[in-house]
Amino acid sequence: MRRTNEFRVNPPPSRWGRTVAWVGAIGALVLIAVLFPRVLAFAELAARELRVFWWLILLLALGVWLAFFASKRRS
Repeated sequence: MRRTNEFRVNPPPSRWGRTVAWVGAIGALVLIAVLFPRVLAFAELAARELRVFWWLILLLALGVWLAFFASKRRS
C-alpha cells in the first residue's frame, strides 16, 4: 500500500489563531507584571539600561545574523 502526502498532521495556523496567540502572550506578560511588581521594576530598569548598552544589543544582533544568515551555503 502506497502512502500519499495528502494528509497533513499539522496544518498551517490560521490568522485568527495567530492573533489569539499574540493577545494571550501579551496578556500573560501583563498578568505577570501585575502579580509580581519586581518583574515590572526589572523590565523598567532593563529598558533604561538599553539606552546605555545599545552597542551590546547591536553586537548581539550582528552575531545572530552571522550565525543564521551568513553561514548558509550558497547553491
